Amino acid sequence: MSDTNALALAPAHILYEDHHLIIVNKPAPLLTQAPPGVPNLEALVKAYIKEKYAKPGGVYLGVPHRLDRPVSGVVCFARNTKAAQRVHLQFAEHKVRKVYWALVEGVISPDAGEWGDWVRKVADEARAERATEGEPGAKLATLEYRVLKILPSLTQIELSPLTGRMHQLRVQTAWRGHPVLGDTLYGSTHAFGPVAELPRDQVVALHARRLTITHPFTRLELTVEAPVPNYWQPLLNDPVA
Repeated sequence: MSDTNALALAPAHILYEDHHLIIVNKPAPLLTQAPPGVPNLEALVKAYIKEKYAKPGGVYLGVPHRLDRPVSGVVCFARNTKAAQRVHLQFAEHKVRKVYWALVEGVISPDAGEWGDWVRKVADEARAERATEGEPGAKLATLEYRVLKILPSLTQIELSPLTGRMHQLRVQTAWRGHPVLGDTLYGSTHAFGPVAELPRDQVVALHARRLTITHPFTRLELTVEAPVPNYWQPLLNDPVA
């Protein structure tokens, strides 16, 4: 059974749920949103809510942020418009704390620090490229990183983005000679995850591990953590994290 089918059937993918929010561990390579008829997380979560609460009509779901198709991990949805507005504002004002785990090629040194790069989206393409300050479309991408574990020819790294640029974690690691495993778009030569028949179904070793927001109604800090997919385990050589 695929992870996508499991999400449609198993509440285990639901990491947090109340009347205002529903936070889910997104499988890769599932899209966060898509047009009708294309499998996507938003539609599956709506189906879950409709069935669980026996809703006769449509289900509202606000989508304040997204994950790239090949990336797994925490995605937060809002269950009413007021919650959606308040959570979206937190993302817009960079008040949300996001932590990702990645498996990258090579050994990263030093074992902690901050990276900054100028990036821009390539016109009409779903990829980013290097830029220089002042160029049209150039935006500064910054992140903090911490090495979690050195593996044979690989590094498990924790990444905390300070900005929200397209593919920034993937390009900032790749540009330092440490592409995310499976990320052939940015130079990885290391196979990763289940074998995919189509390039669009290839997953990469990037996982949204933890998300911290302020609850839109209680105003309390809420941190939600997602376990990594099972196909990480042969490389991590640990019990499910």
